Amino acid sequence: MRNIIDITPPLRVTSAVFPGDARYEARTTFAMGPGCPVNVAAFTMSVHCGAHADAPLHYAEGAASIDKLSLEDFVGPARVLDVRGTSALVGPEALAGRLDGVPPRVLLRLTDGLDPDVWPTGFRALAPETVAVLAAAGVRLVGVDVPSVDPETSKDLPSHMAFFRHDMRILENLDLSKVPEGEFELIALPIPLEGLDAAPVRAILRSLA
Repeated sequence: MRNIIDITPPLRVTSAVFPGDARYEARTTFAMGPGCPVNVAAFTMSVHCGAHADAPLHYAEGAASIDKLSLEDFVGPARVLDVRGTSALVGPEALAGRLDGVPPRVLLRLTDGLDPDVWPTGFRALAPETVAVLAAAGVRLVGVDVPSVDPETSKDLPSHMAFFRHDMRILENLDLSKVPEGEFELIALPIPLEGLDAAPVRAILRSLA
């Protein structure tokens, strides 16, 4: 059995969300007791809570919803790269000399680790030129350990739009705090929520050895 690293942060009622977005909420529908043999829970939340995959519909009107995306992009060889730094954006220079033989999936560690219950104001994001460099190297999917590939204050979402132009996939809000740089197998399948702009994923990495 290959080693499994869970890179999915927990979801709970205290989980942080983009200011104004729908929080995770849970309630009990049925509880075990006289006349009821089971426990059944219900939950509501934004499709951008926790680890999730963005669909093009999230940032381009009339584009593909999450249920229309091929699952092939979300499973297979992946490279984890540590690109932590102090600047607001990860520029192409952070990838110089690091994309030789790169697989179609790249996960970028941008932070030392986030508290899932605290919204990370001012988190580090990606420059659109970095997305273009990854696309030119044949990368089909990029994952990050922050809530968005664009800064939280962005209104024109240049990096999201770069992903759209290059028809690439996005994973956000991963937990890469315990993952070393290297080559892995990624499995991060989005739920096929019909017609919606994103979906939660249970994301794991498996060692290749």
